[in-house]
Amino acid sequence: MNFELERASYGVDGTPILTAISLAVGAGEVVTVIGPSGAGKSTLLRLAALFERPTDGAVRCDGTEPWSLPRDDRLALRRRIGVVFQQASLFETSVARNVDAGRRIRRPWSSRLRGFVERLAARWIHGSPTVDDRTLEALALVGLEDEWDRDAASLSGGEAQRVSFARALAPRPELLVLDEPTSDLDPRNTAILERAIGRARDRDHGVLLATHDMHQAERISDRVAVLLDGELIEIGPPERVFEDPRDERTARFVRGDLLYDDNELLA
Repeated sequence: MNFELERASYGVDGTPILTAISLAVGAGEVVTVIGPSGAGKSTLLRLAALFERPTDGAVRCDGTEPWSLPRDDRLALRRRIGVVFQQASLFETSVARNVDAGRRIRRPWSSRLRGFVERLAARWIHGSPTVDDRTLEALALVGLEDEWDRDAASLSGGEAQRVSFARALAPRPELLVLDEPTSDLDPRNTAILERAIGRARDRDHGVLLATHDMHQAERISDRVAVLLDGELIEIGPPERVFEDPRDERTARFVRGDLLYDDNELLA
């Protein structure tokens, strides 16, 4: 999927949150959005995930404007996008069932019922739960293929977030939208997820990621976008954005020179 925001703006009750954002993500590309808290990163990702409609400008997926489509067609387009949030939110069931959840809800009811009957039959024949190859493939990308039959409630926070990533990846989405997915993780789990993001890129998934970790942005990105006060002030390859930024505000942010008082930028 080729995803694009074209001069997209968003506001609530007359208060602007994003202003004239133009940003594209292609297949097999990782674009990372950085910026201070309150800059609008999560809102930008909600526009990309088709959770929110821009108040001005356009969203395009392969040249199509989703918000001009009938609801069912827009839902079909939305199902080509996978989302991972900052906090893992798993169902009270096995790891495998959690990973398969995204695939199940994308199926028609007849297919869901058939799958349920097949699982019951397999359990009756084999005497234990079974798991399909697609679920194991997604879990292997995050190093949890041997944990498919564990109760999700027994997972650590880092393991739960890895399962969330596998769940987003299992339906083979064309675009992954990741909202600070490693912000609460230890270095080991962070490294595993960063490696999984790289593998998703290698499989031609587009990735749009928000992070506060500028070292992470430098490690994994093809392009880095800098968001400040709801405006996209710079975008480019990480080596240029971090070492030779075109906008002085970017340079100040990267150096840590920007000061804030009551969420207002001071010169």
